[in-house]
Amino acid sequence: MATTKKAWKLQDFMAHGADVKCLGLGHKSGRVLVTGGDDRKVNLWSVGKPHSIMSLTGHTTSIESVRFGHDEELVVAGSLSGALKIWDLEAAKILRTLTGHKAGIKSLDFHPYGNFAASGSMDCNVKLWDIRRKGCIFTYKGHTNCVNCLRFTPDGQWLATASDDSTIKIWDLTAGKQLTELKLHRGPVNIVEFHPSDLLLASGSSDKTVKFWELESFQCVSTSDADKHPIKSLHFHPEGSCLYSACGDTLKVYGWEPLVCHDVVSVQWADVSDMAIANSQLIAASYNKTNVSTFVVDLNKIAPTGMTSKSENARASLTSASGRRSFITERPHTSCNSQTNEPKRSDTPPEKGDNEDDGATSRADIQNQDDYHRLFKENARNPQVRARAEPFKAPPEDEFPAPVKASPQPGPSPAQRRDQAPAAKPSVHRHEKEAVQAEDFLPPERSASKGNLSEPEVIEKLTKGHPSMMTVLAQRSRNLQVVRAMWTSGNTKTAIDSAISMKDQAVMVDLLNIINSRGSLWTLDLCNLLLPQLKDIMGSKYESHVVTAATSVKVVLKNFGSVIKSNMEEPPGAFVDIQREERHKKCLGCYAVLTSIKSMIQSSHTSATPKLANIFREIMLLMTSIE
Repeated sequence: MATTKKAWKLQDFMAHGADVKCLGLGHKSGRVLVTGGDDRKVNLWSVGKPHSIMSLTGHTTSIESVRFGHDEELVVAGSLSGALKIWDLEAAKILRTLTGHKAGIKSLDFHPYGNFAASGSMDCNVKLWDIRRKGCIFTYKGHTNCVNCLRFTPDGQWLATASDDSTIKIWDLTAGKQLTELKLHRGPVNIVEFHPSDLLLASGSSDKTVKFWELESFQCVSTSDADKHPIKSLHFHPEGSCLYSACGDTLKVYGWEPLVCHDVVSVQWADVSDMAIANSQLIAASYNKTNVSTFVVDLNKIAPTGMTSKSENARASLTSASGRRSFITERPHTSCNSQTNEPKRSDTPPEKGDNEDDGATSRADIQNQDDYHRLFKENARNPQVRARAEPFKAPPEDEFPAPVKASPQPGPSPAQRRDQAPAAKPSVHRHEKEAVQAEDFLPPERSASKGNLSEPEVIEKLTKGHPSMMTVLAQRSRNLQVVRAMWTSGNTKTAIDSAISMKDQAVMVDLLNIINSRGSLWTLDLCNLLLPQLKDIMGSKYESHVVTAATSVKVVLKNFGSVIKSNMEEPPGAFVDIQREERHKKCLGCYAVLTSIKSMIQSSHTSATPKLANIFREIMLLMTSIE
């Protein structure tokens, strides 16, 4: 059965041994991903697979920014120390090490068809690098705060830079000077993106708005309504028909003249760091602590690209009638004597990169030979290899047949009952971090009046829910492996934070069972962290989940009830005791959640099973310790 899902999580995996600091997707294919971490490594991944293809080492500080080249044959990484390293992925070796920034690198981009790269730094400067000559050829100064993002125009003539100083600057590379400054944002500008063909720029800011700028007059043509979260990721459709904005847990699709929000899609992602489009699918990636998550949005199911052909024709006519000038994106014809389109170079000698032997300190460790040869070796010989990649398949949303309408006969036939019964309670959320609904995967009970089923019918009934159950269990297994890896390395709190961020009650219940069996693990910090999760699990429809959560509440009340009560009063104001004030805040938080849990128990006590009723009575008795 065809799925109706618009968006789904593709994978969630542990990308580094320390916190992930940055990531980037290959925008040409949407099938490769690069990540940088606090462990000073740059890891490459095939989107949809949990194992690293290659690990690039050599930086001496954490990786703060990464970016693929336009053909996905190069990758550049900038570190906290201000150094850049460029790797040739086909040759699996370091190409250049470039130094010159006095602070960490926050943004990177490759020139569309020149051997140049640009970097923006926390030192407020933007540098243009000649990859061939291994040095900085120009430094653009003018920002007064960190440069968060920079992008070359599709024709390679201009460079846009966005900064924490709330401004966007447009630089003319040929003239080596600032063209203009765009100042209308009221907060740090986090992201800028050029339209693929028209003279149009989109920007996203911490003021929670998206602005569209016309680049002939450098005027703002439209501004979105303020969102709930800062705007950190934007991406134009390759045909230029709309702009995708990932904000909070939603994807918004904008048009700009006039401003219109074509569609809003709810996606269970956090702050998306990068997006790419391939095979009518939008691929998005985000990170949290050591984990990276990837998501897929089916553009054929959302407006405006998923509209009828008639609407598409109308939209195309509107786009072509805009009258806006376009970038000339064809690579200019040049000769050895023609330097017309070359970026202006500084009068001072180029800043050279490190003189160290790059090969001795920087390595490319290939960890998956098959994927490496398929994605980089074969891609170099045949650039269409990745372009032919199949779209990602949506997870099965409903394995059961559609309900059969009731027959006008006195009663349905046995065959109709078999078709109708499984559809009575479809599990439509089981791939969205929800607990397993086991009864949805079980065959319906056979009635006494029903005739014997044939062997093929029995096999079909037994296997009908197997793919869905395997998907759910495989996802849970991956999540538990991530939590276990952090737990065994001694990062107990990080492991619990990671489990909470997964928003998977089944994983939380598994983790709580371990914590409950080892009472010494409980601390006041842990109580403050886990009690809101316990409250949510107490509302579960699965008795085993509620029993585990209720047992945890009992442990908290037994071990910390007196502590919470004794720290409820405000600390005396005569002197400052920071530790006591923090303890007071934590206890207030615990008390508020425990009070809510008490109300939940009082309202559901009469309908509880005997086992739960006994646990609830114990909890209500223990609640007196905090009253």
